[in-house]
Amino acid sequence: MFLKGKTALVTGSTSGIGLAYAKALAAEGANVLINGFGDAAAIEQERQGLEATSGGKAVYSAADMSKPDEIVAMVEDCAKTLGGVDILINNAGIQHVAPIEEFPVEKWDAIIAINLSSAFHTIRAALPGMKAKKWGRIINTASAHSLTASPFKSAYVTAKHGLAGLTKTVALEAATFGVTANCISPGYVWTPLVEKQIPDTMKARNMTREQVMNDVLLAGQPTKQFVTSEQVASLAIYLCTDGAAQITGANLSIDGGWTAA
Repeated sequence: MFLKGKTALVTGSTSGIGLAYAKALAAEGANVLINGFGDAAAIEQERQGLEATSGGKAVYSAADMSKPDEIVAMVEDCAKTLGGVDILINNAGIQHVAPIEEFPVEKWDAIIAINLSSAFHTIRAALPGMKAKKWGRIINTASAHSLTASPFKSAYVTAKHGLAGLTKTVALEAATFGVTANCISPGYVWTPLVEKQIPDTMKARNMTREQVMNDVLLAGQPTKQFVTSEQVASLAIYLCTDGAAQITGANLSIDGGWTAA
């Protein structure tokens, strides 16, 4: 448990990749703050499970990642309850699939706010404490779409490209303070976010569910397999080790070979 005594904050972590991050961090002894929406009883069960795993503390924040004041309050509450944030994983994300001329403006604004701007707000709030400790790990869940594009996902692709740029900038600013900042860019991971976009993609592309699965989602992944949440989380854990101290400003693909093409 090499993260005993460290505090991790993971946004968008009540399910999917985010919850896998939280479980992996707890398994290494970290105190964890989880965040997101969902059934209260299910979230409480996960919170208790994290404490049982880590032997430390786990807390839940319902902060809305589209609201900067709630984001800042979450970081401050984390510091008061668990100690200052040592590991920050920005994972909150939403998706909408539509041709750009039909893309609802409110969906664009929400995706940019939650997938990109929320990371700015968490980093801005957490980085001073990391600098003061001379240690920190900032990990942003980007996407293969931070490196390439797909049709009908204008807001998501824009947000993920922006997140990659933000990560590089933070890495340079924090480079002499023992703080690293990196992106993890998964390909298609079977999560609720991916599952929910299938009907919209069926409509946008006039395809069946099976066609979307095989000809859209897995078409670009040479392995023809979904990435697992646990595989993504294992990469994040490595980035928290001393062995990864000189990895910063990187965009690390875990996409079954998608962006190799």
